[in-house]
Amino acid sequence: MKAHAFVAMPFGSKPGHDGQLIDFNRVYAEYIRPALEAAGMEVFRADEEERPGDIRADMFQELLLADLVVADLTLDNPNVWYELGVRHALRARGVVLVQGPRPSQPFDIYTDRKLRYTLKDGAPDPATLAADCAALTAMVRASMASSTRRKVSPVFQLIPNLEQPQWRQLLLEQRNEFSDAHASWDRRMEIARQKNRPGDILVLADETPIRALHREAKRTAGNALLKLKQYQLALEQFDLALAIDADDKASREKKAVCLGRLGRFEEAREWVRQLTRDYPRDAECWALLGRVEKESWLARWRQPGLTPAQMQAAARHENAALGEAIEPYYQAFIADPAHHYSGINALTLQLLRRHCGGETSQTVIDNLIGGVLWSSLTAQERDRKDYWARASYAELCLLVNPLASVGKEYANMVAAANRDWFALDSSRQTLYLLRDIDFRPAETAAALAIVEREIERSSPPFEPRQVLLFSGHMIDAAGREPPRFPADREALAAARIAEALDQLGAGAGDLALSQAASGGDLLFLEACQARGVRLQPMLPFEEPEFIERSVLPASNGEHWRQRYFTLTAMLADEPRIMPAELGSLPTDVRGEAANAYERCNLWLLYTALAWGIDKVRFICLWNGGGGDGRGGTAHMYHEVKRRTGRVSWLDTRKLW
Repeated sequence: MKAHAFVAMPFGSKPGHDGQLIDFNRVYAEYIRPALEAAGMEVFRADEEERPGDIRADMFQELLLADLVVADLTLDNPNVWYELGVRHALRARGVVLVQGPRPSQPFDIYTDRKLRYTLKDGAPDPATLAADCAALTAMVRASMASSTRRKVSPVFQLIPNLEQPQWRQLLLEQRNEFSDAHASWDRRMEIARQKNRPGDILVLADETPIRALHREAKRTAGNALLKLKQYQLALEQFDLALAIDADDKASREKKAVCLGRLGRFEEAREWVRQLTRDYPRDAECWALLGRVEKESWLARWRQPGLTPAQMQAAARHENAALGEAIEPYYQAFIADPAHHYSGINALTLQLLRRHCGGETSQTVIDNLIGGVLWSSLTAQERDRKDYWARASYAELCLLVNPLASVGKEYANMVAAANRDWFALDSSRQTLYLLRDIDFRPAETAAALAIVEREIERSSPPFEPRQVLLFSGHMIDAAGREPPRFPADREALAAARIAEALDQLGAGAGDLALSQAASGGDLLFLEACQARGVRLQPMLPFEEPEFIERSVLPASNGEHWRQRYFTLTAMLADEPRIMPAELGSLPTDVRGEAANAYERCNLWLLYTALAWGIDKVRFICLWNGGGGDGRGGTAHMYHEVKRRTGRVSWLDTRKLW
């Protein structure tokens, strides 16, 4: 999404300091607006607001939430000075000052850098306009690229301990169009989170009402993908969040997690070590370093095909690497004794070190046992449904208690999971580690039996072998000139689609994603259905409107409508409807709505990619040209090519 710029300046024609009228509307239209748009900004001025309501409320909201405020100080306009003061008081950065000719500089901002532009006859000077625009574009780009720690506001410069409010605190109490848009978006995002639909989250993350929210949305998308173990895609989202705010602590932490899971341990270490330098008393940062070092230690000795005895023998040689994992977990627990996650990890790794013949301190182990006991039980008292507190306590019992106690506490733990497959799987992975290294085998086996039994009862996420994504031409309407997909070429197209699916080995265990228009879409879905592929049609409009727009226009539209209903009647999952699940189409600052077909293409693609880039196979029935409008097969083809090269292009120019 584009960054948002608000322009504070006089409107209309106003007398300059020499008495000559200055046409500020031309200054805006010819100088400020083009320069900001060249910098990639979405531009808004208060007089462009056509919606009913309180203009002051709208102005305040823009001043507080815009990524950049450009203030024109050519005149001593009280409104502009007031707006600049509001911005300086509540935001530490994101201000650019411009001015035309004036005889003197106001004292309060005398030392602030101001970009000057030239006027001729009360309007931007044609002789210097190009250079003036280029200079403003360059300054805007430099301002947006500067560190988020940089303080431009003199208020924040003079008061070093002043912290600017979080963006949520800057929402006005008075309801306005922005707050309504935000509330609707936030509600959709929460539904997508609850249903664990990262494709939906990725679309919504691109549609945030403001750029500050965009950062939060990218984090949310990254977390959803991280949960699905799609580490490369998750890393991309955290990188996008960091491109907006390089100092965002949560994104820095999760980026390190992704790097560790991808086996890029040196990079992960550097990220986390910088975090521990920036936040030396933060338990979460130290625990994250422990996590990275633990994964590095595991990668050294835990190899497929080895017996527990062989793995234990291999682990004996990695005592130093194990120590690198123990120490940050220990430091995290010292920093925050309530951080039971750090404590149980430090204790488990200490006992595994002893198990593998390494030296340990009994005093440290005893202290950790007591600390984890207190912190996990205290957390449970605060929240009886806290799964992770129960998991820490259950693991503690496995480490040190008799077998009977282990069974009881793991039964309590799985009950608290409420069939959360991902939480249960996380505990299972810990137990796999203990099993692989032959630690307390009877206790570990008992705990693992309880967890795996509960996992079998839970609903594991569907995990497709491959994701078959499709886009293609509709059957021509009667009299279309020139023809693109004549009805008499249906059998030929169906045969080529079937051949492409067979080449990919399509069958049970695969997932097919497509719209369901007459022609290519329905031919693809029918062929997938015949091969036992799980189908998920995704429609850009409510079903009646979709049929009217994308099924009935075919020359034999009624025939295709019957085929649509025949196919959908046999689906395990009903067609997903974009407006119902993602909300109405987003609009820009001028009220122009996004294109529904382009949005649906991205929805399909993101949903496919969320299963893993390596699983996506795109089939397109296409003539290589543009469509009848935005959002057709050409758009999908280029979006897929940008993300993955796995494309089966059925070129209709060669097909018929």
